[in-house]
Amino acid sequence: MTDTIVAPVMIPADGVKLEGELALPADATGLVVFAHGSGSSRKSPRNNYVASVIRQYGVGTLLFDLLTEEEDETYETRFNIPLLTTRLLAATEWLRHREDTKSLEIGYFGSSTGAGAALLAAAELGDEIGAVVSRGGRVDLAELRLGDVMAPTLFIVGGADSVVLELNRDAFEYLTCEKSIEVVPRAGHLFEGPGQLEAVSDVAAEWFAGHLSKAAIERT
Repeated sequence: MTDTIVAPVMIPADGVKLEGELALPADATGLVVFAHGSGSSRKSPRNNYVASVIRQYGVGTLLFDLLTEEEDETYETRFNIPLLTTRLLAATEWLRHREDTKSLEIGYFGSSTGAGAALLAAAELGDEIGAVVSRGGRVDLAELRLGDVMAPTLFIVGGADSVVLELNRDAFEYLTCEKSIEVVPRAGHLFEGPGQLEAVSDVAAEWFAGHLSKAAIERT
């Protein structure tokens, strides 16, 4: 098992401080920033499980709250995708100024509405982002900017999550970057069935491990 340094962090954004946890395996080849869905947080058990698998592939992770506790109490704020995108961009900028992360290639993992923010942030940053993965994502929320996403992008969707699956298939056509879509058979929106979250984690970790290290090499 790779030694991993885990530290609580406070990320400045828009005059507030956002709580998070930064975990860096020794000799990390990249770093994945998580954008959770509305009503969730950095403590999301599903995202934490995915993050643990990603770290086993030698890639660091940052899980953080996109909103303060007070902001999260407001329904409209939870679905304010431009605000969530701004927070994700702020976290990325913060990582770029840390000695231990500034040289790492960054990827985004977005779930549910967080996937919309992840794709919008990736569109904004262009080739500064090395890879994107969406889990059961509301990728339609980024539809107008999907053609601007340059990072290799993977959509993971449950086969039984019919509405979101249709949204993902429609949005997939707008992507012009390297792309792939993975449908987990019989899985619902939360991937709660036996082996389903494990399948999500493995394919996401492989996507990041392959693309972030490759992107880092290409940028040197």
